[in-house]
Amino acid sequence: MTAEPLSGGPEDPSEILRVLPAEWHEQFLADYHGALDAAHEVWRFQQLRDVLHLWRLRAIAYSNPGYEHARKAARDGRSEEFVPAEQVIPGWSDGR
Repeated sequence: MTAEPLSGGPEDPSEILRVLPAEWHEQFLADYHGALDAAHEVWRFQQLRDVLHLWRLRAIAYSNPGYEHARKAARDGRSEEFVPAEQVIPGWSDGR
């Protein structure tokens, strides 16, 4: 039995790069390579999975055409222009 590389899933680094705006590629690759190096230690493998999951979520958000507007609204405290995280993410305000 030969091993086949895993690819094509939403947390595939190439898929993240495809969706992620170019201005974020350098930061993603730095985080990815750091987590990949750390994953050589078996007990740190989860860190790689966490980095890929976080960057997949970021890629979705950052590539949304309204992202910068919503980000500015949040920074400026214009809550009528966005939905606060605690209203849409279960457990957000639990301090986890």
